[in-house]
Amino acid sequence: MTAELPTGLEGRSTVMHVRCPDRLPEETYRQVLEQMAELSPVVQALPPTAALMELKGALRYHRADAAQLGEMLRVRALSRLGVDLRIGVGPSITVAATASARISQPGGVLAVAPDQVTGWLGPLPVDALHGIGPRQAAALHDYGIHTIGLLAAIPTDTVQRLLGGRAGRTASDRARGIDPRPVTPRMLPAAATVRCSFPRHVLDGAEVRSTLLDLVVQLGHRLRRRDQAARGLTLVLKFAGGTSWEKTRRLPEPSAHDDDLRTLAYRLMDAAGLQRGRLTALALKGEDLVDTDQVAEQISLDGTRETRLLAEATIDEVRDKFGTRVIGPAAVFPRAS
Repeated sequence: MTAELPTGLEGRSTVMHVRCPDRLPEETYRQVLEQMAELSPVVQALPPTAALMELKGALRYHRADAAQLGEMLRVRALSRLGVDLRIGVGPSITVAATASARISQPGGVLAVAPDQVTGWLGPLPVDALHGIGPRQAAALHDYGIHTIGLLAAIPTDTVQRLLGGRAGRTASDRARGIDPRPVTPRMLPAAATVRCSFPRHVLDGAEVRSTLLDLVVQLGHRLRRRDQAARGLTLVLKFAGGTSWEKTRRLPEPSAHDDDLRTLAYRLMDAAGLQRGRLTALALKGEDLVDTDQVAEQISLDGTRETRLLAEATIDEVRDKFGTRVIGPAAVFPRAS
């Protein structure tokens, strides 16, 4: 679906609000942010599944209008990531975010021109205005204020009496299309996550540790291929019944080596104190990633460690050539009968 109003957005602040599908994996969400950054350097992540982008400079650079840039982003996300997006464009964050919420699933683009903001917002339900919560909407409904146009027509001091001083002024301004907030560049802190879901509830501690080791190997290989190192690890355990356990610890030094990641991952697992917990899934996340060229290389007098690091590099070459599952620690492969 593509819904488009005449744009006329060039030459002034123009904001794009992007909504990804619910429950989008974090790694895919990061890739969507990367696609946005290819269009404009001013991208603000709104985790877990939304983001903002300032288009003022991008419109001139790409020689396209706002709706065309929205379609460009949507096509790229679909073709490269298999993800459809709901994209709203307007002269402010409030208008753009309200527009993206009006697009039905699975996706589309809706651009609202500055001179059409009042006419477009007016007929919408008051709870459709971005930033109006259920309690505020209920309070407005009690006084017969059911549309954004009615909210905009009421004196600001009256709205303040209904919703409170600051909240009332904000709601009154935004109903009139007034929202001076800028898009503040902010990407997600660098991270990488690997996970495993069990086809059945698992009680066997050896099987759990073997799975954790497999995740360590996957995470280490991914980081090394990306020339990154982790400053910390987070372990997430999910149990039957929907409960979960999560803990984060820092590494002594940033690392992407299996030995270092495995040592900390096992300590995290030990801290969980598992006894008879029925596990349904594990996730291991490398936190606060840095580029490897920013990591000071320590001189090591440990010959055994140096040998293992050399073997690790060789194993990576084998994986790159023949596939990631062709070689690894014996404990991660099913035992022969």
